[in-house]
Amino acid sequence: MKLTHRPFGQTPDGEATLYTFANDNGLEVSITNYGGAITSIIVPDRRGNPGDVVLGYESVDDYIKHPRFMGALIGRYANRIARGKFSLNGIQYQLAQNNGDNHLHGGIKAFHKVLWSAEAEQLPHEAVLHLTYVSKDGEENYPGNLTVQVDYVVNDHNELELRYEASTDKDTIINLTNHSYFNLAGGGSILDQRLLINADAFTPVSEDLIPTGEIRKVEGTPMDFRTQHTIGARINEPYDQLRFTGGYDHNFVLRDSESPLKLAARVFDPTSGRSLEVLTTQPGLQFYSGNFLDGSLVGKGGVKYDKYSAMCLETQHFPDSPNHANFPSTVLRADETFKELAVFRFSTE
Repeated sequence: MKLTHRPFGQTPDGEATLYTFANDNGLEVSITNYGGAITSIIVPDRRGNPGDVVLGYESVDDYIKHPRFMGALIGRYANRIARGKFSLNGIQYQLAQNNGDNHLHGGIKAFHKVLWSAEAEQLPHEAVLHLTYVSKDGEENYPGNLTVQVDYVVNDHNELELRYEASTDKDTIINLTNHSYFNLAGGGSILDQRLLINADAFTPVSEDLIPTGEIRKVEGTPMDFRTQHTIGARINEPYDQLRFTGGYDHNFVLRDSESPLKLAARVFDPTSGRSLEVLTTQPGLQFYSGNFLDGSLVGKGGVKYDKYSAMCLETQHFPDSPNHANFPSTVLRADETFKELAVFRFSTE
């Protein structure tokens, strides 16, 4: 396992660093401590040719100017909260309304825009980047001093693990994820890539993309990915949920399993032979098919990121959970520790 690092540019909070982990199988992962963003994941195809399978930028300046949450850590609360309001212990909190009338991905200067403290550790069969951030009481109007540690772990089994841990001195809400945009072909459209989502139900949304509170079966709808099929097979069907979002941008209710770590999704690209399995301890997965990419963002190598040029597979609790008693709770009490795990496992077929 090889570990290197280099300066990545100046941010409003100080100098960012880029860390690169490489194993002997050809997997190479680069992460910056600005926003905890994964900037590249290089994976060999079935012929051994390396390719970068995530979108990103070549400099920290572009992450600052055009975030679009590219590869970043998301918090305190990933996804949307209706009208930015929630109540906890009889107190109502008003968060930033930074997505129309709603709160999105933690607010104005959320976890994707801060410089995390970083410490890299090299071990015989894995390398770890320990990222730590203390979100002060009242930051983005969330309660409690929240201490967050996220460990990025690259091992010799071609896995990238994200180990999330957090504690607070006052009851608060929390929902952490990573917002990487994947394209296993290394370019072009994702519509011919084959996707399985291990979910019998999803949480439908209204036109402003806020969950209605319903848990709806995927059976008989274009949301059914229980058997692996191409992402584009049903994306243009006349279904209200696809019309609201211009494609897929929905939370899927993952099946329970005997193990806390369960399969969430599997993607296969028939052209390159690359395959990705996503496993998680969290109850939900946000599948986003890159509907709002419009070619205005120019990434690595001068490539324009067009609609459907990548997908997000965000392990999470459900959007707007604080306002839906029937959703799994996202409350973190002062005497509790938040711990979740996500695993991204790469292979070829």
